[in-house]
Amino acid sequence: MPVIKPALHHVTFKTSRLDEMMAWYGAVLGGTINFKDDHNGWMTNDEANHRFAFVSVPGLEDDADKVKHNAMHHCAFEYERFSDLMSSYARMRDEGIVPAFSLDHGITMSLYYKDPDGNFVELQSDNFGDWKRSTEWMRTSADFRSNPIGTFFDPEKVYQAYAGGQSFEELQPAIRAGKFLPDSIPSIGLPISVNTGPSSPTV
Repeated sequence: MPVIKPALHHVTFKTSRLDEMMAWYGAVLGGTINFKDDHNGWMTNDEANHRFAFVSVPGLEDDADKVKHNAMHHCAFEYERFSDLMSSYARMRDEGIVPAFSLDHGITMSLYYKDPDGNFVELQSDNFGDWKRSTEWMRTSADFRSNPIGTFFDPEKVYQAYAGGQSFEELQPAIRAGKFLPDSIPSIGLPISVNTGPSSPTV
């Protein structure tokens, strides 16, 4: 099976300095804010819904503990289509490479892998297929405001449903609603609980 090459989409940082970080990325890279609340921020310097994201939750600190260290949380690469994301999932699964966790963020369907150093790498496809539409949804949606982190899903369950003939348009609302939850809720590398959809698990 050929390798489908995804494009870099954004980087996300864990930080205890949310306002300072967003101001710095605004000044240095020309980032503008698309969404911000008390513990999260999303910025872009082009037409994408975001290129830089920030998660600022109680418990983050400057120390040697990787989970609690101020650092980049993950880098992300985007496929043009959900079918490419699923095809790539299957190719890597067959090579023994599986996601550490998977989330429907509302704006994207995202698979997170751990590299050999333990850094997260996100592979994603846009749920709207249109950055203007997903940007507007991010800015205005009550769903996103209430659950900006996303809903966990089991990528194998989703892949089998998709391979069995269910369309993305059928699958995405069900995934967001928690119909494809994994058997156990994985860690996403944050030191406290966050809202991750219908089950609101500790992660």
